[in-house]
Amino acid sequence: MKIGFLGLGNMGEPMAKRLLAAGHEVTVWNRTQTRAEALTASGAKVAASPAEAARDKDAVMTMLFDDAANEQVLLAADGVLNSLAPGALHISLSTISVALSERLTAEHARRGQVFVAAPVFGRPNIAQDGKLWIVVAGADDAITKARPFLEPLSRGISVVGKEPRMAHALKLGGNFLISAMIHSLSESFVYADAQGIEPAVFFETVNSALFQSPFYAAYAKVMLNPPEHVGATIELGAKDLRLLREAAAARNVRLSLADDLAKIFADGIANGLGTEDWAVGQYRLAQQRGPVAKEVAG
Repeated sequence: MKIGFLGLGNMGEPMAKRLLAAGHEVTVWNRTQTRAEALTASGAKVAASPAEAARDKDAVMTMLFDDAANEQVLLAADGVLNSLAPGALHISLSTISVALSERLTAEHARRGQVFVAAPVFGRPNIAQDGKLWIVVAGADDAITKARPFLEPLSRGISVVGKEPRMAHALKLGGNFLISAMIHSLSESFVYADAQGIEPAVFFETVNSALFQSPFYAAYAKVMLNPPEHVGATIELGAKDLRLLREAAAARNVRLSLADDLAKIFADGIANGLGTEDWAVGQYRLAQQRGPVAKEVAG
């Protein structure tokens, strides 16, 4: 199958490689062309523009950074949607706003194209192993059409509804839970350390007694043993939290914890932690805030 893959960042690059390894004919595009050219050794073709990447393809898959990047690449006059043939498939792997997902649904329908939302859960090393969990929403026949492109990337697929917006909404909710988990772990580790308890010992005990969660374990490991390569950043976490709060407000819902976390992310960015790993940065911020909290308490 002929695929156009756009967006070769920390997540997109290993995903494109998985599709190549699965035998698909993949044409790649990236704003920084050297990242696209690096994939020629794996068999990829390189497009000079988003329009070229979409032309004459069975499917286009996008893994772009934010709403602005998606709008520019997809909706510009020389963008993907105006080059994608009627009946061709667009799979949005990105974490985008619910509002943009709704707009893309309408734009695809107007052109007679097929649209599936398929945002992913997992860090870059999980993408490299093809073990992402993918959240999918769209018409039944569209999802059936998308599965052969998603299966090489994933260990599991959850179909959450027929409206693409539902998958993007769920992804934002999942990322909110991750942020809350990281924050609670961070403050628990600061608390344990202040009591003379090694954070690793605290975590092993609590996870064994309460959660038995490999997900908690994976993030605790990242926090206590920062990886050489940054995964998602504090800035990215702040962006996703903003999109969650906007989606909630559009449905007349207020999330008090999300409001509090937004302030914490803003503090992290103000303290120069914006480009730190999402988990590592939140832990470092909790460590910075700890002495202040102790001083106030005293």
